[in-house]
Amino acid sequence: MAEKIKDIEALRDAFFKAGKVPLKVNESTWAKFKGAVRTFNRGKNSFYKDLKKDQYDNLKKKKDLIQIAEDNKDSDDFATVTPLMKKIQNEWKKIGHVPRRDSDKIWKQFKAACNHYFDKMHTERKAQDQHLYDAFDKKVKILDELKTLELSEDPKADIKILQDKIAEWKTIGYVPQNKRYIDGKFYKAIDDKFDKLKMDKSKLEMIKFESKLENLADSDDTRLLDNEQNFIRKRITEIKSEINQLENNLQFFSNVKSDNPLVKDVHKNIANHKKELDTWKAKLSKVRGMYS
Repeated sequence: MAEKIKDIEALRDAFFKAGKVPLKVNESTWAKFKGAVRTFNRGKNSFYKDLKKDQYDNLKKKKDLIQIAEDNKDSDDFATVTPLMKKIQNEWKKIGHVPRRDSDKIWKQFKAACNHYFDKMHTERKAQDQHLYDAFDKKVKILDELKTLELSEDPKADIKILQDKIAEWKTIGYVPQNKRYIDGKFYKAIDDKFDKLKMDKSKLEMIKFESKLENLADSDDTRLLDNEQNFIRKRITEIKSEINQLENNLQFFSNVKSDNPLVKDVHKNIANHKKELDTWKAKLSKVRGMYS
């Protein structure tokens, strides 16, 4: 509408600057132009009248929502009132403009009532779950200690330290739902420390796996152990297939001396695969043991 008003004003200026017209058509020309402007002004006035009415209707709707928010801001019935407060917040967004002089005032009223309710709800829920937040603080401390832990040259002693850290971690218990990411960080840090131990790779792999199993067993999701067992079975099948392929490849070297570098390399790969297979079979046995 604002653009249309500017257009009309520009036309008025152009009309008066256009100069004189023949006297016989002067009055009729002016009458037509004036009639057109009058018609536009009637439409403009009707538009702003309807707009003003809509804004006052919107103002009433928003005041009704303010009343609901203020009536419920001190409620302790969180299960019932929380969906209601979220609903009226969404409704507020869908309501159109209100008179400008009222806009800031009613928004501040509505926002204050909603914030009062949600602050109260979060405070009470946090008080109920304070033990979870205390547990989180303890786990943060252990994780920080683990990250700065310097390993010795004695793998057995280092393993004992890491296992003690895991045991201490488990005794702390649960943390708030939105803080459970810290468990993943802890076991990642444990794995990093294990990787730095100077010991047989297969033994180290089993120690890390036992740590992983303990973490899976502590989870509320029983499917994690099932998924792990399925993954191990699949890996065992893949390694067996790889060993069979390597052993079949040896048939192509039946007439080649055993000290041939290529033949020796195949034998070495087979031995490595068999050792890896033993490790995965041991993992499968450990997983099965978690079900007993």
